[in-house]
Amino acid sequence: MLLIFDLDDTLYEELTFVKSGFIAVANYLAKKYNLNKKDIFSKCLYLLNTIGRGKIFDVVLKEYNIFSKNELKKCIYLYRYHKPKIKLYEDAKFFLKKFNKEQLLIVTDGNKLVQRNKFKALKLYNYVKKAYFTRQYGIKYEKPSPYVFLKISNIEKIEPNKIIYFGDNPYKDFFGIKPLGFKTIRIKRGVFSNVCLSNEFEAHLTFNNFNEINKIVLFNLINQS
Repeated sequence: MLLIFDLDDTLYEELTFVKSGFIAVANYLAKKYNLNKKDIFSKCLYLLNTIGRGKIFDVVLKEYNIFSKNELKKCIYLYRYHKPKIKLYEDAKFFLKKFNKEQLLIVTDGNKLVQRNKFKALKLYNYVKKAYFTRQYGIKYEKPSPYVFLKISNIEKIEPNKIIYFGDNPYKDFFGIKPLGFKTIRIKRGVFSNVCLSNEFEAHLTFNNFNEINKIVLFNLINQS
């Protein structure tokens, strides 16, 4: 049996990374322009909740009359590549400790350098054998593509029906690999916690956290036809 885990909002709360990035940007702007870093941080959070992530730094820079393309690039760079202050969910950490790290892998989408920084900050190298950053193979191989999962199956010499994937996003995490025999478990938390889709998109099993899952549940899932 091989267990593969998504990263964001499955093993840790992604919002903590977002806030950590906002702090890095706020500290930079406050120091450079003699501004109040708490006000900048609060404004970033407000914009996150009102307009989403896309244009937050554009709006902030324009409101303080310090906008330029170079400054925008600097803010984006600091956000993406700062050393994040994040930690594993306690239930996730406890769950990972139950297994030999040779049984555990990470598969995560997104900017590979950003995701690698998260992996290091969470000290996941203490718990899992390896992390696969899908974008290093090309954006087209991000989930729902089964490419990386099939690659893992081949490398580890384990059939898909002996592999369980844990994720949080029913829009992309499960429907690409379920038809190939991979077993799937959804952890209902994060921004998709209240999303309910058709059976095609949902995981085989759904839980609120890792405390609800034990080895018997996993073995029964593996042995399902």
